[in-house]
Amino acid sequence: MTRTDGYLLDNRQTEAGRRFDAFATLFDPTTFRRLESLGLGPGWRCWEVGAGGTSVVSWLAKKVGPTGKVVATDIDTTLLASAGRPPVEVRVHDVGTEEPPGEGFDLVHARLVLVHVPDRERALRSMIAALRPGGRLLVEDADPALQPLICPDEHGPEQRLANRLRQGFRKLLADRGADLSYGRKLPRLLREAGLRQVEADAYFPVTSPACAELEAATVRQIRDQLVTAGLATDEDIDGHLANVAAGNMDLATAPMISVWGRKG
Repeated sequence: MTRTDGYLLDNRQTEAGRRFDAFATLFDPTTFRRLESLGLGPGWRCWEVGAGGTSVVSWLAKKVGPTGKVVATDIDTTLLASAGRPPVEVRVHDVGTEEPPGEGFDLVHARLVLVHVPDRERALRSMIAALRPGGRLLVEDADPALQPLICPDEHGPEQRLANRLRQGFRKLLADRGADLSYGRKLPRLLREAGLRQVEADAYFPVTSPACAELEAATVRQIRDQLVTAGLATDEDIDGHLANVAAGNMDLATAPMISVWGRKG
């Protein structure tokens, strides 16, 4: 994430913690399985980019143990404070504008970060530069343009309203510089940057309580921006939140594409 007055999803907003909890429920199993497959273990030096919440940072700390190190960075470390004890070091840092917080890392990981960073090219270069030779990079990012509907089964007015609000959310993101088709580009970008053994897969939750919790928290967080931009009315939003709470809709997320490779 990058410092900008236009950043849509501020970590200091009330709903941010709920969004990170939902992300953890939805995506941590996939992230942890992928990190383990890269060989993560005791003594590794890791950089967690745009950490946001604590779930991945705390898990990494247990894996690397007292002989390892986890540098957790974000532009706003409000929600990371509780994790800031050895082997974790918490730093305020903007991956899109600042030099890496170290070098020689065995692992650099970012989840749902780079899509929001205006200078994504610089951020990716910085992350790769921070790796030791043979170090691993894992980038996991959404591709909202690949699957733009929050209700893929748009069979009634509740689903149509949900999809209209999701289109508004995507417009707000794009207006702030987000690349809504970034996830699909990552395999090519990692190869072009010289990484070896590049592979990728995707995870696409279609419906779950965590999807509903994420949707409600996100809509509450961006409510004022949707209304101010003329993309929704307060009545639209109240109706949608009531529909989400009723639990009768299948609410999906954008596919999260995980891409990994090794520095030569």
